[in-house]
Parts: sequence; structure tokens; C-alpha cells
Amino acid sequence: MLTLRRVALCGIVCLACGVPATQAQEGNAAPAATVSSPNGQITLQLFADTADQDLRYAVEFHGKRILEPARLGLEFVGQPELGPGMHKTGEQAESANENYTIPVGKTRTVRNHYNGLRADFEDANGRKLTIEVRAFDDGVAFRYLVPEQAAVKQVRIAREDTEFTFAKDAETYPLVLDGYQSSWEDEYQLRNVSGLHKDWVIALPFLANVPAIGWLAITEADIENYSGMYLRKAPEFASRTVRADLSPHTDRAGNIDPSYAVETTTPFQSPWRVLMTADEPAKLIESNIVLNLNPPSKIADTSWIKAGKSAWDWWSGEAAPSLKVKPGMNTATMEHYIDFASASGFPYMLVDAGWEARDPTSSDAAPRQADITRTSPNIDMPELLRYAKEKNVKLWLWAHWTSVDKYIDQAFPLFEKWGIAGVKIDFMNRDDQWMVEWYRRVAEKAAECHLMIDFHGAFKPDGLRRTYPNVLTREGVMGKEYLKGTARVTPAHNATLPFTRMLAGPLDYTPGAFGNTNLANFAPRPFMPMGLNTRAQELALYVVFESELEMVSDYPERYAGQKEFDFIKRVPCTWDEVRAIGGEPMQWISLARRSGSDWYVGSLTNWDARDVKVPLSFLGDGKYLAEMYADAPDAADEPTHTVLTWLSVDRNTVLDVHMVSGGGNAIWIHPAN
Repeated sequence: MLTLRRVALCGIVCLACGVPATQAQEGNAAPAATVSSPNGQITLQLFADTADQDLRYAVEFHGKRILEPARLGLEFVGQPELGPGMHKTGEQAESANENYTIPVGKTRTVRNHYNGLRADFEDANGRKLTIEVRAFDDGVAFRYLVPEQAAVKQVRIAREDTEFTFAKDAETYPLVLDGYQSSWEDEYQLRNVSGLHKDWVIALPFLANVPAIGWLAITEADIENYSGMYLRKAPEFASRTVRADLSPHTDRAGNIDPSYAVETTTPFQSPWRVLMTADEPAKLIESNIVLNLNPPSKIADTSWIKAGKSAWDWWSGEAAPSLKVKPGMNTATMEHYIDFASASGFPYMLVDAGWEARDPTSSDAAPRQADITRTSPNIDMPELLRYAKEKNVKLWLWAHWTSVDKYIDQAFPLFEKWGIAGVKIDFMNRDDQWMVEWYRRVAEKAAECHLMIDFHGAFKPDGLRRTYPNVLTREGVMGKEYLKGTARVTPAHNATLPFTRMLAGPLDYTPGAFGNTNLANFAPRPFMPMGLNTRAQELALYVVFESELEMVSDYPERYAGQKEFDFIKRVPCTWDEVRAIGGEPMQWISLARRSGSDWYVGSLTNWDARDVKVPLSFLGDGKYLAEMYADAPDAADEPTHTVLTWLSVDRNTVLDVHMVSGGGNAIWIHPAN
């Protein structure tokens, strides 16, 4: 009786402090397996044979629990859950410490350094499950491996039991979606994890600040033959737990079967569940953990994969005042943009929707091309290809995904014959198992035809670009285009994206607006749209936002005679190194990137005017010249105004950067000689 009373009392105390009794017991129990990062600061523990028979894990950061023990497991249709009641049968340690190079990215050389293990578990019925863990200095990741076995062969995964239980009531930055078929284009919110709604479908990456412990971002890597993961709040009141939620099974036509998410056979593996960790949020941006968790490149010769900026005809609203014909989707307008790209030194011109022949039976809301190898009557494609080649500019072409799906075997080889650089594929708006595999098929076929890819209407990056580096970038973000119809893409939104969406990989946000204005004078309009920020912030976006294919979104005449355009022409789209200077989500960020011996620094703020210190300790020895584009003193009222100054600097210099409301700062630093 005394023992029972002690157990009950323990449960009451644990509930009073918000920690389930089973978690408290596990916190004192010896873990079944443990793996720590090379620097010893991050540790993941696995627990088995616990009081409630669940398989669980916990994560420590700097010796403190950042994630409390939380459930692991897989639920199958028509079969018992795989996870509860399991005991460990073996363990295999592994490690890696290597460097590899990538043709384009935020760092030319990537270090892959981790300690890992595979822990084998078995239940009373002889069913087997392996948990694979890799601990890096910038995070930890785990995945499920289900080996081939007589008891588990053909399976339908209904859901994962993967949970994430924060040690404290963390501040989080959720992107809440309407459902599983989405373009992932919305604002981020600020909510405590206990205040998340149980019915919300929350996208990844999911950023959290665990007070007095550290920053943590949840995402996933290497999604193959599986569906994408979301998060949902555990329904218990004031719970600090979020649960994995898989995109339901969807067929080619988009019909959903909610009874299961993944259909497969053993052996199979889940994607990596990634937990990025850092003391400061900006340091998360330096991480390459998502890339490292993907297989090496399958493309032997990557010399044709080139990052670069592109002129773009869509965002600027058919504006081209110097043309003698009406601007629009016609040969003359496209050649005008090709001229602009050539004169600016841009390698690309992206010809967006409208160049291709349309299926007359389709509605405007759901465009379909009858054949994406046939062009619109207003586009003379042979002439356009000839003209672009003459001007040393390569073309990218837009395509609806359904047309690519139907005509890929005919279109991609033809595009290669035409000399097309890449394809912007749009409107997938799904990440179910079928669509995830479709992305991979497209990337592989594109690689065979020496085509680069920009996925629009896309789910978050998962590191596929390490395996197929011809996938330069993707959307999955509420970008500049929304200013044509709303005021939603604000400086606060811009200051949030580097800490959230960009942690997964490049984002095709499409910067370059030079019609800058403030909120009082902003008006959404499809023709000659405005930028809701200062021009100095617009320049900073080219440094802060990673995209190996970067749009220059405004119309050519907008840039004529503008001193700030020199910065856009010069700033690279692929980098050798990235350094976080500082920042806070929804507030501000300052980031430095290196290309060769040159450094670029971008800083931006939300609607609050702000002064920040920018130490240049990342510079090498010797003297450098800094060319700084700063908000002019009157930029809050006249957002197009900037001040360009030249400064002699070295690694001991600390720059004082002042930004007005909605403002920014962009700096090019190069050796003085």
C-alpha cells in the first residue's frame, strides 16, 4: 500500500509541474542507447522497457534537457503498432568526418561530421525496428528503419507516433496551413507551444525558443518513398508536446484517402526527423545538416549547373515603357528582357506562363497546356532562342506540373536541344508520397537532359539538391509576388523567413522591387507593383535570402540610372561561406556571405527603426574597402533614398548600421588592392 501511495504521489507532483509521470521516471532511468555530437554539446537518448512500454527519446543541449522523453513508433493499418513493448537487442556505432563540395549553395565546401548509432529493437512477437541516430555539432537527427521480416512485409503506415516534447513552454513561430494541399505561402505567427491549437496543421521548419536552454528547429531530410511531415499540437490542455502528422495518401489526380499516408514494403526507412540546435537563432542559418542527411550527388559532371540571376517578365506587370509595341507575352517583350539581362551581365531570362500553347478546354484557375513543346501564337520560339544565344543569355521556361507529368519524355529532350537552361515547374501544392516521388523523377530526368529545376507551388526543401544539385531552388514561401494584391509581405515577414523557411534550404522569393514605398503610401496593384520596404532593404534581401537562381523582378526601365542597381549586378547567387552576425525572428537580421575574397553583408529590420553593430572579425588580414548602401536620413518617408559611402575597414572594424522603419543595409567588402 505504501508503494502504491508513493507512485500516486509522484504522479500528482509530476502533473502539478506539467511533466507526465512516465517522463519523470524515464528522466531517472538509464537510457537504452545514447549518442553525442562530436563537441559533446548535443546528446540524444533512447529509452525502452519504460513504465508505459513506449519507445521514447530525449535530447540534451549543453547538458540540459531541451526535449523531454517523447514517444517513437509507427502505426500500421490492420497491424499492431510498432514501438510499444520493445526491448533493445543490439547497437552499432558509426561516425563520419569528411568534407565534400557542391556546385552551388551557401557554402562551397560542406563538412559532414557526426557521431551515430543504429539501435535495434524487438517486441514480444519478434517484430523488429531500428532507430538510426546522427548527432552533429549543429543538431541531431533520427529515422526509423524497418528491416525485412516475416511478421512485417507489405504495410500501410497510418501515422507516426513521433512526438516532440519541449522542456519548457517554448516560444514558437508556426506556419499554419489550411490543409495538406497547400503552396506553403502564408505569414508566420508567434505562439507559445502550449497555446497552439490542436486542429492546426503546422508546416516545417518549426522554430522554437526554449527559455534559458536554446533554440531548436524541427524539419525533415531525405524524403524518399514517403509523405511529407507536419506537426499538430497534442490535445491535452497546456501540453508542451507536438506530434508528427503525415500528409495522407493521394493519387495522381489528387484524390485523398485519409486512412493511411504511406504504402510500402519492407525493408524501408522514414525520412530523417531533424532537430537543429543553437544558442542564438541566427546561428541556425549556418547549418548544413539537411544537406548532410541526403545521399551524395548522382550527377557525375556538374559543370553545367550554374547559379545566377535572371531577368523576369511576370512580376513587373507587363511594364516596358521604351517598347514601341504593347508589352506582354510576345516576342518583342521577351527580347527586351533578354537585352536587359545581357546588358546587366545576368546569365538567364525566365520566360514565365503564357509562352506555351494552352488547352482551350481548361479554365484560367487550373491552366493546362495541350503540349508544352508548342508555343503561343505570340511567341516565335526559334527567333527567341536565336536572339538569346546571340546575346549570350540562356532561357528558363515556366511549365504547369501536369504538363510536365504528361510530356516529360518529349519536352525535356527537346528543351535540351533548344539550349534551355532550366524549367520552372509550378502548382504541385502537395507533398504526399506520390508527389514526393514525382519530384525525384523530374530531378533525375532533368539531370539526364542537362536541365536545372526551380520548383514553384512546392513543399519545403529536404536536401534533395545534394543528390540532384540541378534542383537550384524552390518556392514554398510567401514572396514578393503577393504585393501585387496584398500588403502581407512586410519587413517583419522578411525578418522572419531566414529563421524559419530558409532553414530548410533555398527560397525563390523573387526580390528586386525598386518602386519602394512605406505602409502609408502602399497600394497593392498588378501593374508596376510596389515594394513594401526601403530600397536598402531590397538590396539586403539578395544577401540574406539564399537562392541559387535569383530573380531581378522589376522591369528594366525601373533600374536605369539607379546607383543601387550596381549592387544587384555584382552580388553573387552562390557562396563559399556564410556567417551569422545576429538577429531575432520577426525583428531583424544581419548576415555575411563570402564569395572568393569578397564579403557581402545584408541587414534588415521590421517596422522598428534599429541600430545594430556589425563586427567585421570574419575578414582576413589586411585592409579592405567597404561600399555601403544605407538608408538615407529621410528613407522612412522616401524609401527609395539611399546613401552610398566608401569606408576603409579591417577585421577589427565594427560598423554602426542604422536602419529606418522597414529599412536595411547592404555592404560589399573587397580587398583594398
